[in-house]
Amino acid sequence: MITANPIQESDYPEIMHGKINNFWQKREEGFVLGKGQKNLYWVSVTSANHTKAIVVANGRVESAWKYQELLYHFFQLGYDVYSFDHRGQGLSDRLTEDRQIGHVDSFSHYVDDMAELVDGFKLGRYDQKFLIAHSMGGAISTRYLQCYPNHGFDRVALSAPMFGVNMSPLLKPIAPYWACLVSLISIKPDYLTKNREYRAKPFKLNPLTSSKVRYKWFRDLYEDMPQLKIGGPSAHWIWQALSGAAACIKNAKKLVIPTLLIQAERDDIVSNQAQLAFIASLSITNKASKLEISKGSKHEILFENDKIRDEALSMIHRFFEQD
Repeated sequence: MITANPIQESDYPEIMHGKINNFWQKREEGFVLGKGQKNLYWVSVTSANHTKAIVVANGRVESAWKYQELLYHFFQLGYDVYSFDHRGQGLSDRLTEDRQIGHVDSFSHYVDDMAELVDGFKLGRYDQKFLIAHSMGGAISTRYLQCYPNHGFDRVALSAPMFGVNMSPLLKPIAPYWACLVSLISIKPDYLTKNREYRAKPFKLNPLTSSKVRYKWFRDLYEDMPQLKIGGPSAHWIWQALSGAAACIKNAKKLVIPTLLIQAERDDIVSNQAQLAFIASLSITNKASKLEISKGSKHEILFENDKIRDEALSMIHRFFEQD
């Protein structure tokens, strides 16, 4: 097994501006057309010496540009790395007049987009193919694996997947119907929640990570590339996201490849209860599935402090390297 030491916070600014910046300059990038002729941004870094590949599917409001550190880490471990931006965010085409509204017409469009992108990556030449998916990307990837059984991936690691949204128990049963109703009576997509245009929370108030340097880096990235910014979701997005998340659990038995679900113990963004329901259903038919709890982690496990992140990276690497 090839080993590579994860980047440590003490060296973070120097390495991000040095080795990882140099790594990122070697990327290939482009666009493919998804549903409705929407341009979907993709990026890859490859080597003729690598025989394994990893595709990274990011979460809501994210971009492949945010995952440079993760892609660099697995490239050093001998994997070619690929990632992309979901429609309506990142460098892919936005879907609303106000570019910062998080919106999608149908959750299935995310899934079909992923199929189009993965086909374009031409992964057939690799001996092994893996998938790392975070948050909303975890739900999209799960539905992709369920809906496209000839996908060709060997294993998948899900980081804090969005199989439900963390919300009040009183709101939970009515949220899908409320979002659907608001969407149907709306003339055009608009923000539903109090979260509107992009606004970076102070580090002390952020629900994403306890790593100050990593938080600062990706917030600085969004200031350097304001075209990546995205704000709160539309009612239609919430309706479709909750429907897509529920479909992941309902169709759990259709996920047949070995699956690692890493749950963030302190997650305030997605529902850990929904993840437990998913893994309980999955484990009945998929004996190679497993749940690992990332102790002390907030939602963004892969952007957490060194101890939490190192443990998660080690879990994923060991899982991928199993016979």
